[in-house]
Amino acid sequence: MLNVKLNQTPIEYVKGIGPYRGDLLKKELGIFTAGDLLKHYPFRYIDRTEFHKVNEINPQWPSVQVVGRLIRLSEVGVKRARRLVGVFSDETGSVELVWFKGIAYLQKLLKVNEVYVVYGKPQLYRGVINITHPEMETYQSSSSSTISTYIQPVYSTTEKLKKSGLDSKGIRQVMLSLIQHNINQVAENLPEYVIESNQLMGKREAVRAIHFPKSQEELNSAVSRLKYDELFFIQLGLLKNKQLTKEKFKGHYFSQVGESFNNFYFNRLPFPLTNAQKRVVKEIRNDTRSGFQMNRLIQGDVGSGKTVVALLSMLLAIDNGYQACMMAPTEILAQQHYKGIQELLGEGIAKVHLLTGSTPAKERRDLHAALEAGEIHILIGTHALIEDKVKFKNLGLVVIDEQHRFGVEQRAKLWLKNHTPPHMLVMTATPIPRTLAMTLYGDLDISIIDELPAGRKPIKTVHFYENRRQRVFGFMREQITQGRQVYVVYPLIKESEKLDLLFLEAGLEGLSREFPLPEYKISIVHGQMTPKEKEGEMQRFVQGKTQIMVATTVIEVGVNVPNASVMIIENAERFGLSQLHQLRGRVGRGAEQSYCILMSGDKLSKEGKERLQIMVETNDGFRIAEADLKLRGPGDISGTQQSGVLDLKMANLVTDQELLSHIRNQVIAIFDKDPQLMLPENGRLNAYFQGKKKGMFWEKIS
Repeated sequence: MLNVKLNQTPIEYVKGIGPYRGDLLKKELGIFTAGDLLKHYPFRYIDRTEFHKVNEINPQWPSVQVVGRLIRLSEVGVKRARRLVGVFSDETGSVELVWFKGIAYLQKLLKVNEVYVVYGKPQLYRGVINITHPEMETYQSSSSSTISTYIQPVYSTTEKLKKSGLDSKGIRQVMLSLIQHNINQVAENLPEYVIESNQLMGKREAVRAIHFPKSQEELNSAVSRLKYDELFFIQLGLLKNKQLTKEKFKGHYFSQVGESFNNFYFNRLPFPLTNAQKRVVKEIRNDTRSGFQMNRLIQGDVGSGKTVVALLSMLLAIDNGYQACMMAPTEILAQQHYKGIQELLGEGIAKVHLLTGSTPAKERRDLHAALEAGEIHILIGTHALIEDKVKFKNLGLVVIDEQHRFGVEQRAKLWLKNHTPPHMLVMTATPIPRTLAMTLYGDLDISIIDELPAGRKPIKTVHFYENRRQRVFGFMREQITQGRQVYVVYPLIKESEKLDLLFLEAGLEGLSREFPLPEYKISIVHGQMTPKEKEGEMQRFVQGKTQIMVATTVIEVGVNVPNASVMIIENAERFGLSQLHQLRGRVGRGAEQSYCILMSGDKLSKEGKERLQIMVETNDGFRIAEADLKLRGPGDISGTQQSGVLDLKMANLVTDQELLSHIRNQVIAIFDKDPQLMLPENGRLNAYFQGKKKGMFWEKIS
């Protein structure tokens, strides 16, 4: 951890910063305190420990460092061609040094016949090797100079900061001063037994070495220690939160499986549950009779049957005298769930209602009254569910679908709908890699539905370039002739000057020519339409009144049309893997063979080809999610960027999977042995949580 004083020292009071630079650092890099600055780690390093002779210099090298004598210095050229040229030599030869800026200052600073350490990028110009704007230090002082004899850090900066003197070199000088005067304020935050068992460098030494390492080995040790810190305190916080939730929130006790559950299970369930579904229902059953509040995440691929599991869980709540609600991120998805659940339940099992932003005022008032009186068993809706006016008689279970689309505060509002917080069941159709799940949802119990219902045929996926367009049109006609329907998805609504894409409006025009009225009918759905307009177009497609649905990614979730057998994704290279997989999941809902056609331009990047090839090779959502994590990082997956949890500066969830698993197991072992962290050897961990309570720490990971 960093000393409280460092974390509370405003950045403008750091030596070398001041008010003007301090304001820039706040605006440009989000650095507000001395502690923040210490966590502005270098993004790369230059090895300044290695020296070469002049006759060894290769102009292809990215940089070179030489010790020699400045034997001549002269100003040549006029106006724009004016420059300062120096001849620099050692015993093996000479090289030119060239400056175009700061000429008057350098003429006063540099001394002919002085021995210097020169560092810079060599290049060949008219047969002569020169170094433009080299860094120079007098050789006599280099033995005590941190900059020239260590591995040199390179810091990220901005144009505005550079103009104020805070380029990488400027930041380096400020950082050197900060560390020299304040390194003793960096306190150890891990227990000694954790440091020893993992052979970790001390925290104070790691902070110094990450900025100014004396060797590559020392740098590696510092990186290892800081990675460990990041992942350790994330897991410590998540597992402590899980423990506190169980201690603080006693759960509603669902003691029986009653008439509603059994009636649906034995008389209405349209297909037998898969073994995976049965396993998850059993896990939920055990949670809801444990006496503790359930907080469980269900991961399941598109079409794996999460909704049926959620419905069985809600019927369990009803059988025990409680109400249930289900919140979805969009009206389209909420309506889909409402209609699907009504169809599954039929008459007499439970009263289900829908509440969205479009619900008329009178209907809303009647619904509020019926809900508060306990006459509604299951309420399905959007963000409208969290409004203060929505009051339940006895809410016992909350189901949140596509949970990553909701903020923490939105989810927390549902907790307050009952004196005893309801059980929480959150679902996602975006498979989450194991390391990401451990980091994002480490405080939840996780269930995975990893089987598809019997009879589902794997979707066949192909990748076509633009020159196969007519073949694709022919295939669409074949499928439509057989009574099937087709999705065509575009990444844009209108033409973009920056992106050379087939945009939706032009695509619709082309499709209208190929599939003219009255023989063919086309629906269109995009994000700029009103909910009522979207619903109208969707219903035309659902009812089979149109054969082709032209849409943007608004249909990524929320559409269930078993008769649709073809998904065509235009400019597929522009989509992430997880999004492509979600879109593909809109077909394959019926018994017929379904197809996904990925259309792309002829010029594809290596990464673009790799993404599309993965889609062609597999339908396994978890394999796709792992590949997406490797290609794009965690930020764009499951909305993790907004969570803030994954603001990792050192650790990498792709390359550090084994380390994360090891750390999680170690933290679990710590809590198993010392749940309250009261043993003397865990004093630092206890202090960490006490400090968080008092607001002493400037961020979650310290």
